[in-house]
Amino acid sequence: MRPTLYVDVDGVISLWGFPERARPRGSFVTVDGIAHYLSAEAGGHLRDLGDSFELVWCTGWEDKANDYLPRALGLGGPLPHLVLDGGAGPPGKRAAIDLHRPAGRPFAWIDDNHSPECAPWAAAHDAPTLLVTTDPATGLTQAEAGRLTAWAGRLRVPGRPGP
Repeated sequence: MRPTLYVDVDGVISLWGFPERARPRGSFVTVDGIAHYLSAEAGGHLRDLGDSFELVWCTGWEDKANDYLPRALGLGGPLPHLVLDGGAGPPGKRAAIDLHRPAGRPFAWIDDNHSPECAPWAAAHDAPTLLVTTDPATGLTQAEAGRLTAWAGRLRVPGRPGP
């Protein structure tokens, strides 16, 4: 079983905070009348990460992510998504991950807004856990994708099936 990768959207795929004259490669899409600037790199990285992880949306977009992002990013089909009853901030996302994740299953969470409480929460889990924080002006880049891929690879111990 592959580890789960919980994927935020804003600040990971939908970029913000970059200087107008130094805009990263990407394009604007309109979601419910709101313009979002989608990274040109994120889709390829997520497609590659899908070889090592089960991808799950962990975003305030909830199921709306599937209405816009798979097609825009070249992802196959809708992805599972979390319902954030506790809000779209870090506490709500942590609670939703805890409800979704099977006991003992390794997971990673990529977000631009991990609060200080996220590290001890991650360390307390019963399985390997990785938090990857992005810069919202650049989002998911080769650096973060490489870190995630390497981490998932280390979970596969020779002589033992992967997680």
